[in-house]
Amino acid sequence: MPTLWYGIVAVMLAMYVVLDGFDIGAGIIHLLVSRNDEERKQVIRAVGPVWDGNEVWLIAAGGALYLAFPLLYASSFSGFYLPLMMVLWLLMLRAIGIEFRGHIQEPVWKGFFDAIFSFSSILLAIFYGAALGNVIRGVPLQPDGYFFLPLFTNWRVGPQPGILDWFTVLSGVVALVTLAMHGANYVSVKTEGAVQERARRISFLLWPVLLIVTVLSLVATLSIRPEWLANYKALPIGYVIPVAVVGCLVWMFVSIKHRRDRHAFLASAGYIIFMLVGAVYAVYPNVLPASTGAQYNLTVASTVTSAYALKVALIWWCVGIPLVAGYFFVVYRMFRGKVALEGSEHGY
Repeated sequence: MPTLWYGIVAVMLAMYVVLDGFDIGAGIIHLLVSRNDEERKQVIRAVGPVWDGNEVWLIAAGGALYLAFPLLYASSFSGFYLPLMMVLWLLMLRAIGIEFRGHIQEPVWKGFFDAIFSFSSILLAIFYGAALGNVIRGVPLQPDGYFFLPLFTNWRVGPQPGILDWFTVLSGVVALVTLAMHGANYVSVKTEGAVQERARRISFLLWPVLLIVTVLSLVATLSIRPEWLANYKALPIGYVIPVAVVGCLVWMFVSIKHRRDRHAFLASAGYIIFMLVGAVYAVYPNVLPASTGAQYNLTVASTVTSAYALKVALIWWCVGIPLVAGYFFVVYRMFRGKVALEGSEHGY
């Protein structure tokens, strides 16, 4: 049961990254694909009906984490207090940028809120990548299971690192490029005309960058955490995961080259999923590794709640998830197809 809930939390986080990832990516490239107000409306309307619903997966994943692994929740949320506050502000700024620009007609203010939307999306992608980098690298856990992280120390990976060092910054760059690519593919699917062509161009230019940072992240991870290969060696079926990552990269390139926008979007979604699955597979059974020594690692077994709570929660999860899936199916079906600008003087 603990392993099942480990997988459930991982799946919910992956759903968040894939779904909210494309609207964060749309924000990253917002000012690059649009040249005037009408084109910016296209990008906003592409994500407008779904962006706030996508963020529900983050709240749901946090709730599942709190329920199944309360010690991990307490430790990570206290240790990552500073970056969590930054992420919350960036999430609010993205919402402000999207909502306010649709209700203000002054060009100067529209440009201001467009910049807020794009800038907060860029920083949010970097922070999410850095957060994952911290989990992979490890944090300075103490015997009581808690830790404190300054924003940065000497930029080196060691027993007492900061939130930002060369490895977590690289992780942030990987996340930025990945979500920008994912967002460009989504914008290509949802728009047409000049915006679509620019989005396709961005995808084409970002693909080799994505390939390079993917290889660099793999090399960097193995250089600081060579023990993460243990699960792959113990269960070689895990090597299917990096093969799938390569397959998604190839599929993405071919799709972009042949202007198959929907296929390119599905390929970038697959790339994100398999990259996250690879990290989860490598880290297990740890849920928060310690940079201060393996004896301080927080594991599935040491952080899980009671068996009774897990069983009851699983029943409710099995009831709730089909309802959530049905809601998303209806919403995405209602807003399928290309975005239109008719009647868009107000709101999205």
